[in-house]
Amino acid sequence: MSSGSSSNLSLSEKLAAGQNGIVLYGLTPPKIGQPNEKLREIAGRQLARIAQLRPHLDGLVLYDLQSEEERTSVERPFPFVETLDPDHNRREYLSELLLTLPAIIYRCVGKYSADELEHWLQTTAADSTRETATVFVGAASRSQKTQLSMSAAYRLRQNDPNAARIALGGVAIPERHTGREDEHERLLSKTRSGCSFFITQAVYNIEASRNLLSDYYYLCEREGVAPRPIILSFAPCGSQKTLEFMQWLGVHIPRWLENDLRHSGNILEASYRHCVRAARELIEYAGNNGIPVGCNIESVAVRKAEIEASLELVAEIAGLFQKS
Repeated sequence: MSSGSSSNLSLSEKLAAGQNGIVLYGLTPPKIGQPNEKLREIAGRQLARIAQLRPHLDGLVLYDLQSEEERTSVERPFPFVETLDPDHNRREYLSELLLTLPAIIYRCVGKYSADELEHWLQTTAADSTRETATVFVGAASRSQKTQLSMSAAYRLRQNDPNAARIALGGVAIPERHTGREDEHERLLSKTRSGCSFFITQAVYNIEASRNLLSDYYYLCEREGVAPRPIILSFAPCGSQKTLEFMQWLGVHIPRWLENDLRHSGNILEASYRHCVRAARELIEYAGNNGIPVGCNIESVAVRKAEIEASLELVAEIAGLFQKS
């Protein structure tokens, strides 16, 4: 059953306890350089949308973006534009909502110096008015220039008793597991570095996600450790351009599914149905094997139809947990 409406535990406590059924909604901060009035207008729309979802949600995910252009030689479908710092966006424009709704703030650690990340962790840990967790994200490629490595970021957090109280998450990539077959080992290593949960990128390849869940579970069983919650992300796709962008981001869409989506009369409806089917199958598989999972729903595009579809998906997936 979804924990959003049935538990008095904080989000961090649910994650630490390995609770099943956590439901999150992901937001990308607005582009920088826009007038303050425009930013407040955008925030107003987001606040109104999230207010409708509040009964289903355990928290929000606020992304920290990096260009990732060094990850692939393929041209980016949409140009990269810098966005507001997610924590600044939360405090300045979404504070009305996030005083009562927890947030998971992504941090692309390579963008920050050790002093900058340490200051943010200390400031966040000292803020008793907002419940905050974080996800550390590494470089998009080995060639990317960074100020701080993931291992250094982990040590920095672990060495500060106050910062160590902030729930730390990691990124799980089922597609990477398909090629290297070691993503489950990465998750266990990240757990030993302090991660208490994981969030995937958008799931379209059900088989790849099931394989990762299975290998991770049996590795944890062999090592005698409890598996940590894996938050599966889902994002409806409403256009050919969005499909190309998701593939550029590294989301693997099986050929048969890509064909079905491209030739469907309504790509948004077809992708929505697939997201529901994927969530249902993975929630059932995880439940049968005692693997704690949750879901994070997002809209990759800013088109109104795709955003509205993502909002509908929150309630539908939350309902799947209630039935499980």
